[in-house]
Amino acid sequence: MELFTLGHGGFGINTNIFETNIINLAAVVGIVVSFVGNNLKILLEDRKKTILSNLEEANQRAIEAQEKLANAKAQLELAKKKAQDIREEGILRATSEINTVVSQHEIRLKKLEEFKNETVGFYQQKAFKDAYLYVVSRIMTRVRERLNGGLDSTYHVVVNNFYVSRFTEYTKK
Repeated sequence: MELFTLGHGGFGINTNIFETNIINLAAVVGIVVSFVGNNLKILLEDRKKTILSNLEEANQRAIEAQEKLANAKAQLELAKKKAQDIREEGILRATSEINTVVSQHEIRLKKLEEFKNETVGFYQQKAFKDAYLYVVSRIMTRVRERLNGGLDSTYHVVVNNFYVSRFTEYTKK
């Protein structure tokens, strides 16, 4: 259906809307593609480059992060090993120090025991000497008392000989 015509083969309005829309759409697409197409193509390529650049940068950062993580793990393991070594060295030093102190303590105890034994021996000897001197003194006193108390001459000689022989057996130590 034609709405407007200007004679034969003249200009007219096409009333077929679908065909007109397709022609208009083709014309608009052609104009858009010819004018905007290069700009759109350049814009899309720039966007593509930006996206690829961002992806590469993100990938590089991920690789760097992985390397840093691996380094951090290695440092952590090294620190754990050092801590273990320090702990073991501390235990060895403490054990050595304890053994040294115990050894020194045992040496001191031995010296104290020797000193005690020497002191006890000294005082035992002194006590024996004092007791011996006391006994000898008492015997001598009794002998004098008996001698002064009137002994007969025979008994006097026997007693004197006995005590003199006993006294000569005694040697000072």
